[in-house]
Amino acid sequence: MTARTLTCRVIEVEDLTPDVFRVYLEGRTEAVAHAAGQYLEIDIGDGEWVPFSIANAHGGDGRIELHIQHWPERSNSARLRELLVEAQHLTLRLPGGDCVLDPDSRRPLLLVAAGTGFAQMKAIVEEALAEDHERHVELWWAAKERRDFYLERLPREWTEQHPNVHFHGVSEAGVAEDFDAERVSGHHGRVDEVLARQLSDVSAHDVYLSGSPGMVYACVDVLASLGLVPSRVFSDVFAYAPRKPLVPTVGSLVREKRA
Repeated sequence: MTARTLTCRVIEVEDLTPDVFRVYLEGRTEAVAHAAGQYLEIDIGDGEWVPFSIANAHGGDGRIELHIQHWPERSNSARLRELLVEAQHLTLRLPGGDCVLDPDSRRPLLLVAAGTGFAQMKAIVEEALAEDHERHVELWWAAKERRDFYLERLPREWTEQHPNVHFHGVSEAGVAEDFDAERVSGHHGRVDEVLARQLSDVSAHDVYLSGSPGMVYACVDVLASLGLVPSRVFSDVFAYAPRKPLVPTVGSLVREKRA
């Protein structure tokens, strides 16, 4: 899809935690069309455009959902928050990004997100289950502490409604024993280290990752040792922070460990 510039109406701004808020926007249905996994950019003035993952699959109703982390120490974060609360309309540019759900694949999905990277994965899960409600989906969501799973109820609902969906919450601070449920598991540690402990073979999966470059590539390196297929791994990080090789060979990983 070719990126377009348009104006959308601000419908609602909702605080999910003290640090994360959800925004609903509305525009012309055909103008806000996007593929699951893509992002938009918001014009916050002075020629600055700020990107955010679109948190919902295209539903044909003209609505867009965003999950936004507020960073008080960043001037553009405060300006954006003020703009969203006070403005009735926003200027957007969308869609952007090539990290999208492959419409021709029915391979099991392995989705790994950190923080508000969950927004991108939410759109992908919605689209995947709409296309095939029996598709196997494994979501790994990493956060500093439990309150940072700002929409924890949602992946829990997915597991209740779809026996083929599994949700893993990963926190370096640990999660309480009451986190676990049927097809819901809590894990203590850094997400790449947890993946290394918990997974054995990912060669059959389509893998999507959303987070910082350091987090994404640490996970890629772990998954490479577990059979990751280079053509079946997707992340926006690959576009704005590329490396070569994108997915290391098992032999190179062994040499790095020995070194």
